This record gives sequence, C-alpha cells and structure tokens, in this order.
Amino acid sequence: MAAQQGMPTSTLRGLEEALGMGMTVSGDTNEAVAAEGAYYLEQVTITEASEDDYEYEEIPDDNFSIPEGEEDLAKAIQMVQEQATDTQILEQKTVLSSKHAVPEAIEDFLCNFLIKMGMTRTLDCFQSEWYELLQKGVTELRDVGNVPDVYSQNMLLENENKNLKKELKHCKQAADKAREDLLKTQKERDFHRMHHKRTVQEKNKLINDLKGLKLHYASYEPTIRVLHEKHHTLLKQKMLTSLERDKAVGQIYGLQETLKHMEIGHSSHAPEIRVAPNCEKENAPEGPTQKGLREAREQNKRKTKMKVNKKDSEFPTDMQPNPNLSLCKENICPAKFDYKLNNILRLHELPVSCIVVHPHKDILVSCGEDRVWKVVGLPRGNVLLTGLGHTDWLSDCCFHPSGNKLATASGDTTVKLWDLFKGTCISTFEGHTHAVWSCTWHSCGDFVASSSLDTTSKIWDVNSERCRYTLYGHTDSVNSIEFFPYSNILLTGSADKTLSVWDARTGKCEQSLYGHMHSINDATFTPRGHMIASCDACGVTKLWDFRKLLPIVSIDVGPSPGNEVNFNSSGTIESWVHG
Repeated sequence: MAAQQGMPTSTLRGLEEALGMGMTVSGDTNEAVAAEGAYYLEQVTITEASEDDYEYEEIPDDNFSIPEGEEDLAKAIQMVQEQATDTQILEQKTVLSSKHAVPEAIEDFLCNFLIKMGMTRTLDCFQSEWYELLQKGVTELRDVGNVPDVYSQNMLLENENKNLKKELKHCKQAADKAREDLLKTQKERDFHRMHHKRTVQEKNKLINDLKGLKLHYASYEPTIRVLHEKHHTLLKQKMLTSLERDKAVGQIYGLQETLKHMEIGHSSHAPEIRVAPNCEKENAPEGPTQKGLREAREQNKRKTKMKVNKKDSEFPTDMQPNPNLSLCKENICPAKFDYKLNNILRLHELPVSCIVVHPHKDILVSCGEDRVWKVVGLPRGNVLLTGLGHTDWLSDCCFHPSGNKLATASGDTTVKLWDLFKGTCISTFEGHTHAVWSCTWHSCGDFVASSSLDTTSKIWDVNSERCRYTLYGHTDSVNSIEFFPYSNILLTGSADKTLSVWDARTGKCEQSLYGHMHSINDATFTPRGHMIASCDACGVTKLWDFRKLLPIVSIDVGPSPGNEVNFNSSGTIESWVHG
C-alpha cells in the first residue's frame, strides 16, 4: 500500500519538474528526495457570488382587478390560482446539470507537452519506456492518476493569453490603419474645406463683378438713348436732304430740257452758232452732286443690264451616271485601321466649326467661329489662302464639284461664293432671316442649296444670283442639307426630328422619314446613294434604306450628341463626330 501511495506522489513530482512549477532539475538527488515530503494537494472550494444575495425590488401588481358587472366566484378563484402558479414558477431556480469534465491523464498531458515543445526524441524515449512498463505490468493506468485541475487551468490560461496577445496585435494593426485613414480623411476634409472657401470667394467675386457690370451697363442706357435720338434726327435730316436733292435734280432736268428746246429753236434761225452752246455745255464745270448722281445712274444702268443679260440656269434632265456605283462591292470584311496623330494645326483663334477636303487636291478648308476660312496644304499644314468677308461665325462650307469655287454659310444669314484662284467673293446670297447652318452644291455646279435656323431651305441659282425656290415644311431649325449624288433630289435634317426628301426642280417635299426621338444634327448619303445616315442630339445614329425609305439599323453611342456623320469613299464605313 505504501508503494502504491508513493507512485502518484512521485509522478506528480515528475510532472512539476517537467512544467517548471516545482523544484528545478539541478541533479542533486538528495535534496529532491528530502523535499519530496513537503508537497501535498489540498482541495479548495471557490464560492461564486450567488444571485440570492442580491435584493430585488418588489413591484406590486396593481393591474389585477375584476371587471364590474362580471363578478363570478369561479372565475375569480381560477385567476388567483393561475397567478399563484406563475409566482411559484418564477421563484423556482432552474439548475442546469453541468457537463461532466473528463480530466486529462498524466501520460497524455506529458505527451502533449513534449509535442508542444518539439521534444520528439524525448517523446519517443518516454513512449517506448512507458508502454514497456505497461506491457510488463509494472505500472497500471489506474495507479497513475490524472492531471490536477491547476495545471489544466494554467495551460488553458496560457492558450487564452496567447490568443489575447494575437487579438491585441490585430487590434493594434487595425488601430494604426484606422489612425492612418483618419489622418487621410482629415487631410481630404481640410482640402475640400479650403476648396469650398476658395469657391465661395470666387462666387462672391463674380457676384460683385456682375453687380459692377450691371451698374456699368445701366450707365450706358442714357447714352444709348441719346444716340438713338440723334440717329433718328439724322435719318430725318437725311430723308429731307434726299427729297430736296431729288427736287433739285428734277428742276435741273427740266432746265436742261428747256435749254435743249431753246437751242433747237435758235439753231433754225442761226445755224452758224449751232455748235457753240453744246461746246459750252460740255466744257461747263460739273458739281460734286451732279457727278455723284451721274455715276449712280451709270452704275444702276450697268447692274440692270447685267441682270437682264443673266438668265436662270436649267436643272439638268440627262444626268450622267453616278461613277460611285462601280465601286468594289465584294470587300465586305471591315478594314483594320491603325491611325496615328501626324500633325496638329492651330489655324483659328476660336473653335473650328467645319473641315472639308478638296475633291482632287491635297488641301483642305477649315471654317471657324472667328469669321475666317483658311485653305491649308497637306501634309505640312501651311496656310495657302485666307478668306475674310462674313460678319459672324462660319457654320459650314462646301467645294464646287470642279474644286475651283467654295461656298460658305454663316451666322450673318448669308451664303457667299468664293473664287479660290483669286481669293475673292464673287456672290453673296441674302434671303434667310436667321443663321444659315449648312450649304451644298449641285453636281452640275449651277445651284447651291442652304438650310437655316428660320425653318426654311433655299435653292440659289449661281448664274442669275437669285433664289429659285424656298422649301417650306419643317417646323423647327433645318440643321443639314445635301444633294443626292448626280440628281435633283435634296435631303434635309431638322430639329423637328424628321428627315425630308425634296425635288429641287419643283421645291416640293416628296417624302418625310420619322424615327428619331431628338433633334437631327446631320444627315448624308452614301457615295453610291443607296443609304442615308443621320445622327441626333442624343448620340443616336440611324441608317436608312433610301430605295424603301425605311430604317435599317439604329446605333446608340450617346449620351453625347452626334454633330456630324459621314461615309468613307467606298461607302462601307461610317464615322460620326460627337460634341
């Protein structure tokens, strides 16, 4: 019995030495044996604070009452019993059976400890010797005992401590990251605050400038009113002067006729002085007023003769076949493009509104909002010619089929024709009441068509310099116009969301195409003329079958507006320009 009782004690001592909780392994066997009797286990009960020691405040139930008019003894007794049962249930303590914790055996604890410390060779030696003793019967498992709760609690506390350290490390990292984010957010807040202050300052400055400009313009109103009055006074004086001039001219003309009659009468009686009065009249000094009148009459006579001599052009009846019909049709596969920026041409001081390439030469014409058009040579970009004459921005231009003339449309409500060899304006067409958006040449070169903000389009005769037809039908601005290749058919696109096909010989609308939901900015034919492409203010591009006058496909590349649409020379590739 003594041997059996000493076995657990020696085992516990070895456990304490392995954990480092008892004596240190110093190799002094006598001191270890002497100290062996000083270790003992004592069972200590740790009492936890019970909830019964806490005094709860009792809340009286005053809500219990029997309704008047329903005083029934049986019901009252039943309600009292139910209340008593509820009180007993609340007073009872619900005791949950604790799960029986199986203590860990000493040999398992030692094995786990050696594995945890990485002492594999010691583990192998321990297991071989331990199982050898078990097989020989020297040691029994029931005599070994279990690991005391203190050691198990120490191990659990150590693991929990490690987990807490890891969590603390993660929390520190999260705190550092949150600190960095906070600093970054504070910097962004300071930046936005500063930007807001600067914006407010600029806003206040603009408000002050606007107030100053309003006062400045208000000071101009009296001056403008005085100038208007002076202008009206001068117009009245001019009118009176012109009336007096006309009256004086009539009197002079009457005197001249009287002199002629008198000279004729004198010549019958005195033929020898027949030439003298005529010589005196020819040699008489001519005043500035008479000279101006004579020049004006001669100029009006010349203009009248020129207008009488100019005849209206005839629309061609036998048009030549479209040479683009013989273009290659079998190249259906889309070509691969590798475009690269070659040069940047800075030609205008204000935005560029139109660029057109010459039909035969390596030159192009650019129009801008600075009222100037320029002819540029390619690929160097040298300016060959500059055109001045419009009083407002230019919106469009178009080459004559021969390439020798240029037509320009402007916001000053006019269309001008230019001779590219001389660089001079040869004709000015006036008739629109608002800005002209677009212009196009007939393939014969004798007619120019223009579209305007005044909801109309006009066909101009180049030879007689007059408007042949005004096309009415659109209800909003006509933004684009183009002649069908080698024919007398016109295509217009309008802000009323419609396309219209016109006969230029009669000026009548033959067909209208509906399908766009927004203002149409541009429309064009393919070189072969079998399709129409149009784009609107929301970036929707549509292809139409011109023979059937039906839509083929719709391409939405919005929300930016499509300002211009065009085809390549073969008509197989379409491109559009967005604003």
